[in-house]
Amino acid sequence: MSMKIELLRHGDTAQRSYRGQLDDALSELGWSQLRAAVQGRAWDCVVSSSLQRCAAFARELTLARELPLRIDARLAEYHFGDWQGVPIERIAEEQGDALGRFWADPVKHPPPGAETFEAFRERLSAALDDIAMQATGPRVLVITHGGAIRLLRCLVERRSYGDMAGIEVPHASLHPLPWPAVEMA
Repeated sequence: MSMKIELLRHGDTAQRSYRGQLDDALSELGWSQLRAAVQGRAWDCVVSSSLQRCAAFARELTLARELPLRIDARLAEYHFGDWQGVPIERIAEEQGDALGRFWADPVKHPPPGAETFEAFRERLSAALDDIAMQATGPRVLVITHGGAIRLLRCLVERRSYGDMAGIEVPHASLHPLPWPAVEMA
């Protein structure tokens, strides 16, 4: 059976900082973005991050369409450590050099106190491996976060993690993902 996994980024939360694993709710705009994104599309099952900006919409969608739902905490966003919840403008002002190094090479220059990219990659890869094995049909919707989508796209597109900042992942955007990914050399 060939599988089609689509990643959906959560909608707007009206927050403007690295939110990471802070558990923000969707704004009204975020709800409408997500409802519009899934209109006319079909899946056999849904797997969602446990953070409410993903899981609340996943519950609404699966109840309305009578689809199986699995919540997986491994799909949570990257943990930005000391930068989590801090406005990016303030980080740029106070730690501009560190922010530039992070954007250029997030593996070598993570934020202070942040999750390592190796740990981030391992938990996301393990979650996607399980999703592929446990899917109840060939079309799977995975509701997750911008950083998670960027990292997974880097993996499958065989791109450097330094390319993450240049990958556009707007709120409520869909991203087809062939899985399993071929490991980067």
